[in-house]
Amino acid sequence: MGKTSWSALFGLGCFSSHRDHASDDSRPARPAPLPNDDGLKTGSGVTPSPDDLSLSLAGSGVEAFTVDELRTATRDFSTSNFVGEGGFGPVYKGYVDEQLKPGVRAQAVAVKLLDLEGSQGHKEWLVEVVLLGQLRHAHLVKLIGYCCEDEHRLLVYEFVARGSLEKHLYKRYTASLSWSTRLKIAIGAAKGLAFLHDAAKPIIYRDFKTSNILLDSDYQAKLSDFGLAKDGPDGDETHVSTRVMGTQGYAAPEYIMTGHLTTKSDVYSFGVVLLELLTGRKVVDKNRPSREQSLIEWARPYFLHDSPRRLDRAIDRNLDGQYSALAAQKAATMAYRCLSVSPKSRPQMSAVVEALEPLLAMDDGIVEPFVYTAPSENK
Repeated sequence: MGKTSWSALFGLGCFSSHRDHASDDSRPARPAPLPNDDGLKTGSGVTPSPDDLSLSLAGSGVEAFTVDELRTATRDFSTSNFVGEGGFGPVYKGYVDEQLKPGVRAQAVAVKLLDLEGSQGHKEWLVEVVLLGQLRHAHLVKLIGYCCEDEHRLLVYEFVARGSLEKHLYKRYTASLSWSTRLKIAIGAAKGLAFLHDAAKPIIYRDFKTSNILLDSDYQAKLSDFGLAKDGPDGDETHVSTRVMGTQGYAAPEYIMTGHLTTKSDVYSFGVVLLELLTGRKVVDKNRPSREQSLIEWARPYFLHDSPRRLDRAIDRNLDGQYSALAAQKAATMAYRCLSVSPKSRPQMSAVVEALEPLLAMDDGIVEPFVYTAPSENK
């Protein structure tokens, strides 16, 4: 993709195609181009002003907040409001309403601050504003607003109550996810990726992993952290060439070796996460014996074998056997299709959704927990 035209990116018509997508099947409108990896550098002279950004986002429903407003919303970024921290910077829970800013709906929010010394910068911040300012979908986290004031760069999202999938899979203090919940999460995340890939101008997420999948109160999956997202290839181009970025274990092998990026790179990452959901194991775990450190290689002989006993040895023990063996086998087979070495052999995300949805209805081997009811003393 050629260098982004900043006058086009922040022009008046940049967000004219914005619309609210109420259903999972909505086809996203053609979004404005995203910044290149090399399209914005410190001192380049192309950084948009707050007025440019505000004008471009007019009609998108995304609010421009001041630093003081967000200080109020988060109780001056109180440590008691601290939620977590990623490559972008710290995240705080807050609350916005009409009293804080006229026209703003009362709701809990997550406020993310750009750490100027962190692994991501203004360009990644800008990608999130540009992308999430245009797109609405049930399985993408909703951008409520932003702040671009002096050197401060902040993003304001809907607050997603249950936090990341990573936390639920690997933190001991959280209850284990049930089989049906794991499938629901996988399907929701797949729908989010399919929505991005099926846009008139496909969008490559590039950072699909458990820590970037957030869960609402109903365990609905929402993709977050779009700072590394890229526009897909143009016209007859087969891929986008870019410097390799992302997280160890999740990046597709061809992307690591060549820097060639396609939507099938995201499909590979989805296969990794699906394996994590099935096994409850991290994609790379240096604390395990050497032959078990790579999840993909360790799980392969268990899942690509028609033996229920072998399958059961790989499935997360926290499920305590409460899962459909047939559904688990089909999900594992799909995971390894997504993990094919050849990108062309990997399915489209829309096909993944179609394959996973019927698995929710399979209930062989699932036993409802027994609940003892004491007899009434009056009898």
